[in-house]
Amino acid sequence: MTNRSSLTEGPGNRSDRRDFLRFLAASPLVPVGFSPGLLDRLLRGGRHPLRSLEGVLQDPEITNPNQALDVFDFEPVARKKIPPAHWAYLATGVDDDSTIRVNREGFDRFGLRPRRLRDISTLDTSVHVLGSSWETPIFLCPVSSLKAFHAEGEVAVARAARTTNHLQILSTVATTSIEDTIRERGAPVWFQLYPTDDWAVATAMVKRAERAGSPALVLTVDLQDGSNRETQARGARLDDRPCAACHQPGLASSLRRKPMFDSLDLSRATGYHPKDLSWKTVEKLRRTTSMKLVLKGIVTEDDAAVAVQHGVDAIIVSNHGGRAENSNRSTIECLPEVVRGTRGRIPVLIDSGFRRGTDIFKALALGASGVGVGRPYAWGLGAFGQPGVEAVLTILRRELETVMRQCGTRSIREITRPFVITRFS
Repeated sequence: MTNRSSLTEGPGNRSDRRDFLRFLAASPLVPVGFSPGLLDRLLRGGRHPLRSLEGVLQDPEITNPNQALDVFDFEPVARKKIPPAHWAYLATGVDDDSTIRVNREGFDRFGLRPRRLRDISTLDTSVHVLGSSWETPIFLCPVSSLKAFHAEGEVAVARAARTTNHLQILSTVATTSIEDTIRERGAPVWFQLYPTDDWAVATAMVKRAERAGSPALVLTVDLQDGSNRETQARGARLDDRPCAACHQPGLASSLRRKPMFDSLDLSRATGYHPKDLSWKTVEKLRRTTSMKLVLKGIVTEDDAAVAVQHGVDAIIVSNHGGRAENSNRSTIECLPEVVRGTRGRIPVLIDSGFRRGTDIFKALALGASGVGVGRPYAWGLGAFGQPGVEAVLTILRRELETVMRQCGTRSIREITRPFVITRFS
């Protein structure tokens, strides 16, 4: 067994330290008892240099959002405030959570090619996607059950999105209705759809979102048969609170606190994710609504081309933040082939694993029109509520502006493929 001294000695033992930390990463106890952000810093040189495990664990936690140096600073604070089962739900991936780690490691495949002697006194970070303009390409991914992390849940996130002027996508299984979310946001939000296996339920939710003023419907296509979330199950075992009030067997009982299902007949629905989801479903949705139709979860050139053929308006390259399948393939690596598949005919957005301004820059250079974040703003929410979400978005925007200046790009349009290189295959 590795002893403490072997972790704290000089550079000659760096390989041993990395092996030990990777062992920790594979442990089923790690996602609940050990911060993924901390592991990222240790293995990849985030905010902290690689040094002793003991030294990093003693790093003081922030006590207000203004103290944060990066989005990782919110994670340990949120973890302490969020109940164990809820934290495990937020932290979980699939199987051994390796795709979560691969999402972060994927950014290392791409390096930057900065240009010099360019006037960067003014920057334009705005983007125009599906008929709307946004101050930055950063958007808030649909994260379910946000009131599990903070009492104000989606309301706090909507207010933060309003203050910072970012696009918000609302989850089907949000704990706030789309009407209330749009009111607090002060502008339309996109609606993400889990159609269930009852088309009448799906149609009712789509029509409700359309009436509320949502301009875009985001169909999630990467969870057709659910996923094996071991970390979520292990975390639930550590939580001694009585959960029966919120969690009952059966779909209808589990949706009692999900307003998008209010007043719907759920007697024929048995699950969120129909096993017969197919391109025919996309065609039916296209005929059902006038909203823009976005597919979330496309990761191959082949499916991107088919999506265009079916009249889809945009794609989100996503592996559900490592929660869909254990592909061990990062979305940043999937992005170039998806862009090829669309041949520039529709916008391509991306999420899963984005934590830094440099991550966002790389995605934009590889052809993304927008970049989504999920867990980081949930950390901010769990740690400090609305101010925490605002701080996360502010940090990411600041980091993006910094790398834009460092690379000599004065607008999002100028961030193109020549600004990144593939470091290794």
